[in-house]
Amino acid sequence: MTSTAPGQAATAAPARTSPPFVTVEQVTKRFGDFTAVDDVSFEIQKGEIFSLLGGSGCGKTTLLRVLAGFEEPTKGRVLIDGQDMAGVPAYDRPVNMMFQSYALFPHMTVEKNVGYGLKHESMTAAQRRDRVREMLDLVQLTEFAHRKPHQISGGQRQRVALARALARAPKLLLLDEPLAALDKKLREHTQFELMAIQERTGVTFVVVTHDQEEAMTLSSRLAVMDKGRIMQIGSSTDVYEFPKNRFVAGFIGSINQFDARIVSIGGDVARVLVPDLGGEVDAAAIPGLVPGQEVNLAVRPEKIAISRRRPDTDDSAQGRVESLAYFGKDSLYRVRLHSGAIVLVNSVNDRRAGEHARVADWEDEVWLSFEPASAILLTE
Repeated sequence: MTSTAPGQAATAAPARTSPPFVTVEQVTKRFGDFTAVDDVSFEIQKGEIFSLLGGSGCGKTTLLRVLAGFEEPTKGRVLIDGQDMAGVPAYDRPVNMMFQSYALFPHMTVEKNVGYGLKHESMTAAQRRDRVREMLDLVQLTEFAHRKPHQISGGQRQRVALARALARAPKLLLLDEPLAALDKKLREHTQFELMAIQERTGVTFVVVTHDQEEAMTLSSRLAVMDKGRIMQIGSSTDVYEFPKNRFVAGFIGSINQFDARIVSIGGDVARVLVPDLGGEVDAAAIPGLVPGQEVNLAVRPEKIAISRRRPDTDDSAQGRVESLAYFGKDSLYRVRLHSGAIVLVNSVNDRRAGEHARVADWEDEVWLSFEPASAILLTE
């Protein structure tokens, strides 16, 4: 069974032939006894869209504020374009920030909102007008220049905020939940607009988001955070297909996880005993495994084949469809195995035939199977 991750990296990460554009080096930020960011280190190349992804309270926004200069790290340092930012105030950094609320001035026109940050720049009035016009053209809002924020849509207000943030030509643009206020369809559309604008300007973006699909669609690379620490950094494909630990596997997308034990190892395949699946199965081996070792076996719902007929493999499990959800393009099955374990299975509805498009229905006895390469073995 073949499948792809729900999103792909927006662009390939820039080749690492030059020094990193942003370096975060062992940064910790404490508020009293609470550690919001805990010994975090990473690098960002020039021209990347780099996302900080995590749930509420994981430290991603605090880390963004440290980059912006709104917070000083308790320890560690930040370098931007080779310059140590220690003691450099926010207004002197080559950085601008686009806030979640957009923070547009309601009494100003779109044009004046975009030009607001240029008031104190060493520019002539004509240069400021040209720059504002250039930004409005960039975000395709020239015809709305004289409207007030309440006279345009949510997606257009988002683009006004982006144009204002880019007007001062920052080297680094920080975006705090930039699409959170938009509905699902508009958010999906705006993701591609953001990528196109970033590609045209070449500005390095750092995006904070709790939305997994948004991070996976936008980012050349993303960092998954939990409790102030970075759990994994990689491309969307790396993080989705090759999670390093149970937290990342469970946080990114849906996944089935089972307690397991290594029985034997032969080449690149490990034989694994999985009580919930009723016996032994093959899985792709990872370095360092030894027979008898306790591990976690994880399989994405879309990697599991479901059928009313027993497949031509001994590595299969039988169960009954306890419930299902029909989403149009696909269906999600909750299958209770004979062991009592619940397994989530996602199957594409590739035929237009009403209920007959589904491979199984409520209370059907079904068989589940997956390819060894689709099974993820986790030791952390």
